Amino acid sequence: MTAQAKPIPHPSEEFLGPGAQLGKTRLGENDDFSLILGGPLYQLFCRAHLCGKVLEQLHRRVLVICGVAWLPLLLFSVLEGNAWDSALKVPFLADVEVYARFLVGMPLLVLAELVIHERMRPVVHQFFERELVPDSAREKFQAAIDSAIELRNSVRAEVCIITIVYALGIFLLWRGDAVLETGSWHGSFSRGAFHPTLAGWWFRCVSLPALQFLLLRWYYRVFIWFRFLWQISRLKLNLMPAHPDRSAGLSFLTMISYAFTPLLFAQGALVAGVIADRIFFSGAKLPEFKVEIGALVVIAVLMVIGPLLAFARPLAVAKRRAMREYGTLAQRYVRKFDEKWVRGGARPDEHFLGSPDIQSLADLSNSYEVVSQMKLVPFTGRALVRLVIVALIPISPLILTIIPAEELAQRVLKMLF
Repeated sequence: MTAQAKPIPHPSEEFLGPGAQLGKTRLGENDDFSLILGGPLYQLFCRAHLCGKVLEQLHRRVLVICGVAWLPLLLFSVLEGNAWDSALKVPFLADVEVYARFLVGMPLLVLAELVIHERMRPVVHQFFERELVPDSAREKFQAAIDSAIELRNSVRAEVCIITIVYALGIFLLWRGDAVLETGSWHGSFSRGAFHPTLAGWWFRCVSLPALQFLLLRWYYRVFIWFRFLWQISRLKLNLMPAHPDRSAGLSFLTMISYAFTPLLFAQGALVAGVIADRIFFSGAKLPEFKVEIGALVVIAVLMVIGPLLAFARPLAVAKRRAMREYGTLAQRYVRKFDEKWVRGGARPDEHFLGSPDIQSLADLSNSYEVVSQMKLVPFTGRALVRLVIVALIPISPLILTIIPAEELAQRVLKMLF
């Protein structure tokens, strides 16, 4: 009688136990936790062969989305004679905002999906590989994943976004947001009324809504990410304050923040395009937009760092407890060390030189130092500076509108040399 072969356990069962599932995802499969692989638009892209199960065909999505948003604007402007007409104050080919929106910002919003998807997939595994989730909290951890996936796949959410885009973003805010009070390829003003061109109608009804939909969809995903991390932070995690990453073992969350750089760059490009048009065609000056630039930095950084702040409270609690416990341990050890080696408690044949007590004291001191330097948020100041720089890079060329390039180069050279 031959013994039956023992079935190979699914990778998720190694973490969660036999038969464990994470909602519609199972750890170790191709459909791991992701903010991207779901929703009506994703399903539409898959059926149109613009996307695969792991976000293949990036170039196709970029070409199709940007082609639908930008190419008709160019064609209509050429047909109507508004592409390079010198009589217009803002011809189409001179409109910096159009390039920033549809040839820079929109492709980056699409690219960010692939980057964030690839960086975020290992997150769930890290919580288990680092044994941060105790057995008693695994069911709640699973529920948090299920809830996030349900929100990600929500048809109602994307319908609401479309409704907001057309009801609020187009019919109420479009004129002030997209059209300068001057003749342009968008259209012209006559007796206080704006008369759109064909390109202006396409911009109003297709191009701008598509961009706003992608942007609001990203904000919705960030909300899901924040909600997921907030739920995880409320679990009784096995945080280790003496972990050398000085984040109690949560430093892997900092690396995810770098994945949001295409999204931050895209937002910076959108703001830079608006400011550039006001400077070139309305006579505005860059310093006049310091509030808008400051708001961009604050919103962009909070969008990335904000979800990680959910762990501030549990990290603070873990640090206070560790400082108390490690302080008590250090007090007991130092007292015994003092009694043994300073007060003469050591045996006559025991030599101080080379004693392991010295190394143990140093190790304990290092551990206490790590605990005392533990951060209350799982990200570093360097990461914060990088995010700010990324958000400001698209706006930095506009400095040349107030400082000539030669003068700016001389100032930089003086600072360096």
